[in-house]
Amino acid sequence: MATRKSSGKERPSYRCTECGWTTAKWLGRCPECQAWGTVEEFGGAPAVRTTAPGRVTTAAVPIGEVDGRQATARSTGVDELDRVLGGGLVPGAVVLLAGEPGVGKSTLLLDVAAKAASDAHRTLYVTGEESASQVRLRADRIGALDDHLYLAAETDLSAVLGHLDTVKPSLLVLDSVQTVASPEIEGAPGGMAQVREVAGALIRASKERGMSTLLVGHVTKDGAIAGPRLLEHLVDVVLHFEGDRHARLRLVRGVKNRYGTTDEVGCFELHDEGITGLADPSGLFLTRRAEPVPGTCLTVTLEGRRPLVAEVQALTVDSQIPSPRRTTSGLETSRVSMMLAVLEQRGRISALGKRDIYSATVGGVKLTEPAADLAVALALASAASDTPLPKNLVAIGEVGLAGEVRRVTGVQRRLSEAARLGFTHALVPSDPGKIPDGMRVLEVADVGEALSVLPKRVRREAPQEEGARR
Repeated sequence: MATRKSSGKERPSYRCTECGWTTAKWLGRCPECQAWGTVEEFGGAPAVRTTAPGRVTTAAVPIGEVDGRQATARSTGVDELDRVLGGGLVPGAVVLLAGEPGVGKSTLLLDVAAKAASDAHRTLYVTGEESASQVRLRADRIGALDDHLYLAAETDLSAVLGHLDTVKPSLLVLDSVQTVASPEIEGAPGGMAQVREVAGALIRASKERGMSTLLVGHVTKDGAIAGPRLLEHLVDVVLHFEGDRHARLRLVRGVKNRYGTTDEVGCFELHDEGITGLADPSGLFLTRRAEPVPGTCLTVTLEGRRPLVAEVQALTVDSQIPSPRRTTSGLETSRVSMMLAVLEQRGRISALGKRDIYSATVGGVKLTEPAADLAVALALASAASDTPLPKNLVAIGEVGLAGEVRRVTGVQRRLSEAARLGFTHALVPSDPGKIPDGMRVLEVADVGEALSVLPKRVRREAPQEEGARR
């Protein structure tokens, strides 16, 4: 009987040139980095190996006997950043801060590096995008100078690790992780393999030394963090720095946090002297007037768990073109278009369809949650009738296509924030819960009831609207 002999040839193996992922068969798209056409044959398949049990470095102990004091958070010196981090930086924690160019990442972290430096805690700031003199000029401008803050301009990973041995910092700031490369890994800085190697080496150094690390990350044109998605899984905290470059407001939003919640938001104001935290940012989103103005309505939005009072403005003018304009700023165009349709069909306001409509928010805040629907609808109705809403009024609620006003989360927190700022009247959905002292709340079931807050002379000018409410 013939016997089958094993072939002496090794089976071909394939590897992704971007991230180094290997497989036994060819694929058109790499499952690891999602890149097309990067899987190429490079040799024989790796031999299957098994790992034998090794020597235990640290004995396992009951979880109740583990000393939790080693993971106590230390304040960064910036209260708004501490709020998002859950109290401060934990020794050995690695934080990734990502944001668009020019939003203020380097300015914020340079300020944090200076405030966190002390006699017992040195800080090392490594820049790979600028020279040391350029960073020094920014430090002079924002007042971020300290004798225990060390500065180095490096793009080589081995040099960065050498600075850690020399300075022995308690906090490392690397700006940015895409500019540093390892000479032992092929590929340009910022590539998949390089980012993974640099991040892995710094994470190991942070855990071994008990050193907190702040990494600056680039973003793609879609707003996602550049590099392999593995980077977000490796780090302990992922923060997004958001803001319009033409506005002063900046938001730091937690996306992942192993040491706290991810529903906190830090508010900052960017100005010529640097960046400062805003413990009470509602003033940026309001315009104080002696008398109310048509086309304006106030609402209370929730950024994470923080309530913020914001102002919605609307303006309607006669259109000079067959297709009227619909322009928005800080609001979702689709939500504004939906409110226009609801007002025309359910509120019987027919003058909006043939006019140019402009809607915006004040201070650069972006209102995306449905709780601002009622305020948008009232601002549009007020602008269409050229009649202001009552003074010190806030509107909270989601509006459906049937014209109903739906309940939203956190109504009590929203009303408490409005009462703290001096607002005395509110329009809310049914069953708002406990009402703050000194505030009068009107529960509305639909848009028709909400429009009743407009002065009576407006209803006389619009007989269709009056007949619909009767």
